Amino acid sequence: MATGPEPAQRRARTQRQALADLLTDLGPGHPTLCAGWSNHDLVAHLVTRERVPWAAPGLLFNSLHGITARAERATMRAHTYPDLVETFRAGPPWWQPTRLGLIDDAANFVEFFVHAEDIRRADAGWKPRELDDAGRDAMWAALRLIGFAGFRRAGLGVVAERIDRPGRRTLHAGEPAVEIMGLPEELVLYAFGRGEVARVEVRGADDDVERLHAAPVGL
Repeated sequence: MATGPEPAQRRARTQRQALADLLTDLGPGHPTLCAGWSNHDLVAHLVTRERVPWAAPGLLFNSLHGITARAERATMRAHTYPDLVETFRAGPPWWQPTRLGLIDDAANFVEFFVHAEDIRRADAGWKPRELDDAGRDAMWAALRLIGFAGFRRAGLGVVAERIDRPGRRTLHAGEPAVEIMGLPEELVLYAFGRGEVARVEVRGADDDVERLHAAPVGL
C-alpha cells in the first residue's frame, strides 16, 4: 500500500527518518546490499558524507575513493553506533547547503531511499515499499541523470519505461538498445547497481541483456 503524500521539500527528511529507524531497529551487524558493509559501515558512510568535507572527492571520483574509505573508518572508530545513528537522524550541520529543503531533496531523497532498500532487501521475504505518485515523479525526474551516469560504460543504448503511467526516456543513446521497464523507484535501484533485487523487466537480445547486467555501474 502506498504511503500518504509527503509535503513538498520534505521528502528527503521523511526518507532520513525512515532510514534512521531501520538502522536503530536492526542494529549495527545487520547486512546490507553494499558489498562488505553492515549497518555500522553504512551509517558511518552517511555521517562522513555530511560532516567530513575532506572526504568529498572520493564520493565524486572512484580514483579517490580511498580518501573517503579512510574517513569512514575514522568516523566508525570515533563514535559509537547509537551516536552515529542519532547524528545522522539529526540532519546535516549548519554549514551544509542541504539544510535547505530544495537542496536536501535534490541531494538526498534518492540517496536515502536507495540505502534504506539496501538494508530492507538484504533480508529474505522483503516487500516493496511503495512511494506516492509525487514521490515516483521525483524518482522519474532524477532517473535521467542517474541513468546516464549508471549506464554510460555499458556500451549499449538503454531506454527506461515506467509502468505506473505513460513515460519513456532514453537513459543512454546507442545501438543495440535494451529496454528496462518498472516503477520509477525500481528503475532507480537498477540504475544504482541493485539489479539483483530491483523489480524490473529487461527486454532485448539475450546477449545485450547479459552485457548490461555485467556492465560496471558508473555511479
